[in-house]
Amino acid sequence: MSQVSLDQVTKSFGSVEVIPPLDLAIADKEFVVLVGPSGCGKTTTLRMIAGLEQTTSGEIRIGERDVTALRPGLRNCSMVFQNYALYPHMTVAENIGYGMKVRGTPKQDIDAAVANAARILNLGAYLKRKPNALSGGQRQRVAIGRAIVRQPDVFLFDEPLSNLDAKLRIEMRTEIKLLHRRLKTTIVYVTHDQVEAMTMADRVVVMNQGRIEQAADPITLYESPKNLFVAAFIGSPSMNFIEGQLVQNAGGIAFQAEGGVNIPVPPQRAERLSAAVGQSVVLGIRPEHTMVGDSNVSTVSLHVADIEPLGPYTLAIGKVGSAAFTAQIHASSRVGPDDRISVPIDTQKMHFFLKSTGDTVG
Repeated sequence: MSQVSLDQVTKSFGSVEVIPPLDLAIADKEFVVLVGPSGCGKTTTLRMIAGLEQTTSGEIRIGERDVTALRPGLRNCSMVFQNYALYPHMTVAENIGYGMKVRGTPKQDIDAAVANAARILNLGAYLKRKPNALSGGQRQRVAIGRAIVRQPDVFLFDEPLSNLDAKLRIEMRTEIKLLHRRLKTTIVYVTHDQVEAMTMADRVVVMNQGRIEQAADPITLYESPKNLFVAAFIGSPSMNFIEGQLVQNAGGIAFQAEGGVNIPVPPQRAERLSAAVGQSVVLGIRPEHTMVGDSNVSTVSLHVADIEPLGPYTLAIGKVGSAAFTAQIHASSRVGPDDRISVPIDTQKMHFFLKSTGDTVG
């Protein structure tokens, strides 16, 4: 079993605490992605699991073993770095098998392990090449191959796709997911790219200032963000936010904001939102939930500043009142800068957050 658990783990650099007490349990064979903005503590957390950073306090366990005080080589983790870290004077085969050679593994066992890794990663044709004769994606596969031959309990990936172009990143995402299915090994993966996290993970851990804001499967994060931070971080383009108030009127509960925004709340949600009536709230609506076909939905007036044609649809970027707002409109729409358009809002997809705390309400 290769589950990973962090129990009240902290990390300080001098007097600065970068990881407050953190609890995280990763199941055997689970693919977990740590995601968040730069400086949120995700890489420090990964490096503590690997043993490259010592914890200030708390306990780390891999399987049944307490590895908190063990050096990296005794933890049976394999780490894949952003910069590949390949030896330029060695061939692909020598790079993959180097760790085994250093440990004194017999040559026939090294050759068999290298051949197996090359088969899994489609590197058979490149075993005699050196890294400078490979593409970025091939070099990253070599780095992964070097990790595979160790047969680790846990794979650790530290932003492994950051140096690749957009097309290659998509291809490598698929390859790493297929690798996880083949090897059935626990993976802890760090990225700042929320699209990467959403498309790869069994479970995404959203971090902010060393704390876990929410840990859930990708769809739960997207549909039910716990707070304003998670809602803003997850989704591309980002969720729109409008500050206003929930008010009670003759028709029920409505959201009102400057710029003439008045959006009735669906009756089935009104009871859950009743406690927030009269309070300052933030309405969240994703751009993809503005292009709806029902002509009876509520609308907001968008003053368009720019448009971004994306083929299947177009993004209209501007302001609703004083709030920045992006709407997804039909590709055939004749809209340009300085136009005012009426944007439909799918009221079933609205999110509300208390302005005072940022927590989800209703």
